[in-house]
Amino acid sequence: MPATMPLTLSLPRLLLLHRRRHAKVQQPRSLARLRCAPDEVAATTAEQRQGEGEEEELVLLASYRTAFNEVIMVIDSPSNRYLVLDPTRNVHSILPKKGAWTNSYWDECVSLPTVVPRGPVALLGLGAGTAAHMMLEVWPWIQLIGWEIDPTVIELSRDYFGMSTLEKTTELGGSLSVHIGDALSPSATVEGGFAGIVVDLFADGEVLPQLQEVDTWLEIAKKLMPDGRIMVNCGAGDAAVSLAADADVSSWVQNPTIKALCSAFPG
Repeated sequence: MPATMPLTLSLPRLLLLHRRRHAKVQQPRSLARLRCAPDEVAATTAEQRQGEGEEEELVLLASYRTAFNEVIMVIDSPSNRYLVLDPTRNVHSILPKKGAWTNSYWDECVSLPTVVPRGPVALLGLGAGTAAHMMLEVWPWIQLIGWEIDPTVIELSRDYFGMSTLEKTTELGGSLSVHIGDALSPSATVEGGFAGIVVDLFADGEVLPQLQEVDTWLEIAKKLMPDGRIMVNCGAGDAAVSLAADADVSSWVQNPTIKALCSAFPG
């Protein structure tokens, strides 16, 4: 594969139950230019954006195929490192190099400890640990427990995204404990329950179909301690049902995952 590849990134800021727009890697070319705004990261080729400066070379550091992911790529730029998965070339994790914030939905995960009891927080869909990096940066005492189904993703995350550092206990007692396995299995729990659960589970650019089932959410809720909360990234693949496309409540509740959530937790 070529040493450099272009990205087309669209990573808006999300809150609970908001649409996730994935970043995509296009077919290989030699150069790409990243244009960064507070709630958007877009990439175009140098030929398309001549004269605007801000050119960044994107370097492919690793490329794998596993039973869980047909495509796994680690892509580097001067400002960020990206974990790209699936034939859809979606960006599943970002490691910023020039600051702590991603200017995308991962930043919202930092707010979760402010609205839940003190206790362990589960990350269902760990990826390369973007949310874990940010939460431990802001809350160095927090106990994070993450699940990722693909062991190769974890191996690459330790090699390229600093996950090994997160697994070490901080001076205030915080750390990330990594589990390789199904995040929705009954064993993905702790005694006493989680203070919070972050659900960020995607495959092939879509929310896992299990998250469109009411029973799945009822089982997840059983893993919470009293007053615990669930934070959800449940992107809509169809713009017609995205929150971003229409402010009318009747449109976003058509998102199948949100429909399941509304049924599981009425009111």
